Amino acid sequence: MTSDGGNQPAGEKLQKVLARAGLGSRREMEAAIQAGRVRIEGRVAKLGDRAQPRDHVELDGQTVQRVHREPPRRVLLYNKPEGEVTTRSDPEGRSTVFERLPRTPGRWIAVGRLDINSQGLLLFTNDGELANALMHPSTGVEREYACRIHGEVTEEMVHRLVGGVELEDGPAHFEVVESAMPVDEPQEGANAWFHVIVTEGRRREVRRLWESQGVTVSRLIRVRYGPVVMPRDLRRGQLHELDEANKRELYEHVGLTPPEPVRRTAPQRRRRRGRKRR
Repeated sequence: MTSDGGNQPAGEKLQKVLARAGLGSRREMEAAIQAGRVRIEGRVAKLGDRAQPRDHVELDGQTVQRVHREPPRRVLLYNKPEGEVTTRSDPEGRSTVFERLPRTPGRWIAVGRLDINSQGLLLFTNDGELANALMHPSTGVEREYACRIHGEVTEEMVHRLVGGVELEDGPAHFEVVESAMPVDEPQEGANAWFHVIVTEGRRREVRRLWESQGVTVSRLIRVRYGPVVMPRDLRRGQLHELDEANKRELYEHVGLTPPEPVRRTAPQRRRRRGRKRR
């Protein structure tokens, strides 16, 4: 089917429709279409298909909640406490990081994960392209952690950890290892604090790297993700929405075009002022 002009196909590219709904990046949605996971109007979709506004679209058998206009692209910072899992639902009934999130068009995507025993900075966005760029190994986005280590840490160990060690899923290393003793928590016995930086999001990578040297991580806190640093006044379990300037910096950091700032219309501002006078 074509548009009225006869030159352009009608509708919108299916992968764009799916990405706008917050189901992943366009690249991920293209892969889902090629894998036969997407249906449009009851038939298996193919790459190149377009969706009309009233077409019924499914991903993995679930109806896609269509977002017909580009929603405001948002980024939330969350100070994850220990004991919460980074999943939408947990069969064991444990608390999840998604329970505290506000409603948004599409869905929230967690940028990376923190295991149940880790805490600190976790990013959420409703922009699948941004989430994919922040997590993909090719972009090399830095993740910085504060680690409390139980056991003696020697210069030789630090040298090996920066140079690279072999883990069960391949070689890994820290970009940086620095001693960082918090002033409000003095060293006790064999416990010492370090800051480390990695550029991948592999499962339990920070813990496994330290364990390869015969020491254990007794506390793990993510303090930075790319250019986003955990605000000092963001307490555990609290959320903070990134402002326009910092959101722009985050998009530019991974080579994406920042969204246009959200502006209220003049009537909206007048109505808001009118409510305050009452």
